[in-house]
Amino acid sequence: MADRPGNVIHIIQGQFRVSDSPDAEMTTILGSCVAACLFDPFRKLGGMNHFLLPGNDPSAGNNVRYGAHSMEQLINAMLRAGAQRNRLEIQLFGGANVVQGLSRIGDSNAIFARDFVRQEGFILRAEDLGGTFGRRLRFRPATGLARAERVDPARVDIPRPDQAGRRPAPPACSVELF
Repeated sequence: MADRPGNVIHIIQGQFRVSDSPDAEMTTILGSCVAACLFDPFRKLGGMNHFLLPGNDPSAGNNVRYGAHSMEQLINAMLRAGAQRNRLEIQLFGGANVVQGLSRIGDSNAIFARDFVRQEGFILRAEDLGGTFGRRLRFRPATGLARAERVDPARVDIPRPDQAGRRPAPPACSVELF
């Protein structure tokens, strides 16, 4: 993909992106939503999605806010970019129940994501799912390195456009939890 060096790619609900740029970093903020980070270690290609609801769109639509369609879109984009399905490694993040007293949509999203990975036969390299806290996720698609920072959902600050060029220090391992 044609991401310029130092490119920070913000992924919001219902989006997915794929990149092989060595300087690209994908980022998102999660509460009950789930993000899957896919990586082909041979091709040095990765991608991230961000879905809001588990399963399929009940109206039989192809809504990327639903996990099944979002996962298929991301996988297909990875394959079109040169990844091979049998090499795909997945890391899962999010699925929290951040608002007490409301439905446990985070649990449902986490269960869906784990089941999807297992049923499709993918390699699950890491996960940070559940709990009652949000997460700020950073993913380097060309290396497969992911970093999840736990955040208080009431104090999450959405990145401003003038912060888009700033990059954090690279993580020391494939998944770091704070």
